[in-house]
Amino acid sequence: MTAYKTLTYTLEEGVCTITLNRPEVYNAVNNALADELLLALHTAENEEEVRVIVLTGTGKAFCTGHDLKAPENAPGNPASKAIYRNYFPIIPKMRLMPKPIICRLNGVAAGAGCSLALACDMIIAQENAELIQIFVNIGLVPDAGSTYFLTQLVGRSKAFEMMSKGTRIKASEAKELGIVHEAVPLEALDAAVKAQTDYYAKAPTKSIGMIKKMLNQAYHSDLMQVMEMEATYQDIAGKTKDHQEGVMAFIQKRSPQFTGK
Repeated sequence: MTAYKTLTYTLEEGVCTITLNRPEVYNAVNNALADELLLALHTAENEEEVRVIVLTGTGKAFCTGHDLKAPENAPGNPASKAIYRNYFPIIPKMRLMPKPIICRLNGVAAGAGCSLALACDMIIAQENAELIQIFVNIGLVPDAGSTYFLTQLVGRSKAFEMMSKGTRIKASEAKELGIVHEAVPLEALDAAVKAQTDYYAKAPTKSIGMIKKMLNQAYHSDLMQVMEMEATYQDIAGKTKDHQEGVMAFIQKRSPQFTGK
């Protein structure tokens, strides 16, 4: 088992929980955290026992973005250096991961931390959590995929407002906008997350993974391309053990026992 220093990694009953663990800097991302997060995601992807991943943070914040005080961010270094080094590997890894990733939004998600939350497949937030595109407040532009994710979720106009004003979006408003799946009191957060992981830990994991791939491709395809893609993946899904189990359970009028294979 890898000994992580900037995050914790646990696996229990098919649920892998990755917890950003730099509470003294509100889980801001430095090179070390980026490296360990990428390793943790890679491990979760390749561990057969992992059926669903939860990404969360220790303390009051989920993640406040890039750590501007980290030694590697000395004045004079191009801003793109950290983007290419840290977020180019991590964000696509999350979106292409053939397993569902649920963000347990325990507190503020700002800057690239907001991008990490948006890169998840579902966000379950405590009601006082906030998402902030804070870049403009220090004269920068959004990065780590935020312009891509927010434009798709809320449209260009709202995305422009959030980004150009650095607007703080409370979890309740984020739910109305379709960014957040649920916004619940802090004391109900773990139960709300568990309700989702209970489902995905017993779902047909390969099918879920293909759904993620299809949705990624559908954004950039026309109708006929999408239908061709659906047919291709349907053939693949039809050869899985979970499909065989699903059909048998349907015939026998019982609940399916999916194994993720």
